[in-house]
Amino acid sequence: MTGYVQVYTGNGKGKTTAAIGLSIRALGAGLKVMFLQFMKSLAYSEQKILTGFEPNLHLKTVGKPFFIAVEGMLTEEELAKWQDKVVVFPPGKPPEEYLALIATGMSEAKQAVQSGEYDLVVLDEINCALHFGLISWEAVHELITAKAPNTELVLTGRGASQELIECADLVTEMKEVKHYYATQGLEARLGIEN
Repeated sequence: MTGYVQVYTGNGKGKTTAAIGLSIRALGAGLKVMFLQFMKSLAYSEQKILTGFEPNLHLKTVGKPFFIAVEGMLTEEELAKWQDKVVVFPPGKPPEEYLALIATGMSEAKQAVQSGEYDLVVLDEINCALHFGLISWEAVHELITAKAPNTELVLTGRGASQELIECADLVTEMKEVKHYYATQGLEARLGIEN
């Protein structure tokens, strides 16, 4: 089986959910999966069930229990809402602790895609890490080109770069048409968004 490069991006809900669905399908076919989550800590409901698929699915998270944003990206109202759950950094100067975590994740990701041990490797939220300057396009491109021929690689997250879109074999953009976050001001619900 030839492995391709898939990208799930866009502002709509469902990128991680689609990658989880593909992972479940792969497991059902007897394939082995690495699900590596960038910019996420162990705080999401799906992680509880995914760890139950060991050793056929290996879940790894490389993130902190807070979000990051570049100065000027969030309004004062948004900053007040997020309070201490967001770390704001000057353009081009992301938090060192995040750079170290992402570098560790990239090392593990490269080993996973090169080894041929996994049939499917999901790099969840890596597009966001790239967008925020936590990794370079060169590092992501090197990872893609190092991929074993039979390994399927999925990269998720908002803000996929044009270079990544051009490099991928399949790109799906999740488009938000309507969302109750914005229209009703709801928070993430356990088991649905979180």
